[in-house]
Amino acid sequence: MLPPKVQELVQLFARLPSVGEKTAQRFVLFLLTREPDTARVLGSALLDITGTILPCVRCGNLAEVDAARASAPVCGICRDSRRDPGVLCVVARVQDLMSIERSRAFRGTYFVLGRLLSPLEGIGADQLPIEELKLRVRGGEDSPVVKEVLVATPPSVDGEATALFLAQELKPLGVRVTRLASGVPHGGDIEFADPVTIGRAIAGRRGLD
Repeated sequence: MLPPKVQELVQLFARLPSVGEKTAQRFVLFLLTREPDTARVLGSALLDITGTILPCVRCGNLAEVDAARASAPVCGICRDSRRDPGVLCVVARVQDLMSIERSRAFRGTYFVLGRLLSPLEGIGADQLPIEELKLRVRGGEDSPVVKEVLVATPPSVDGEATALFLAQELKPLGVRVTRLASGVPHGGDIEFADPVTIGRAIAGRRGLD
């Protein structure tokens, strides 16, 4: 019923999280029939961020490339001198980082793993950036030694397994490893937790044995 190019666009929209084919079709038809100017602006914006928005070289958060300096991208959080560099929060995804930031309860820095241990999906320890995390904890010329690592992985089976693995790897470095306190429901996702719940979980964090 739809031209092939339109159907292809519908299928691309349907790949987005929580967007089914019917919702994707509504998006595409709205842009094509009612908001053609918005479609052009959206397309231009998507092209513009390609190659200009990359993972932060320090933490993995989203960062904008400085074309004038041609330097490696560093996010605003890592550039913020008001942050406590001695406390590092490890999250699975950028979405989790954003949720914790909305709580305004954490003033340290971050490290984004990008994924969790998941035997069912074939993701093992060798696919996590453990060595990069250890370097960050040890500190160096550009960053001080980390005193505490707050593991903020989701309270799911994969999240708990990842948290225990990180504790085993990091404790020999002499760093204190803590975990979010109760408040985030088991099996839930940090991305969808409200700021108050996240704030209480951070305030009541406990040692990770």
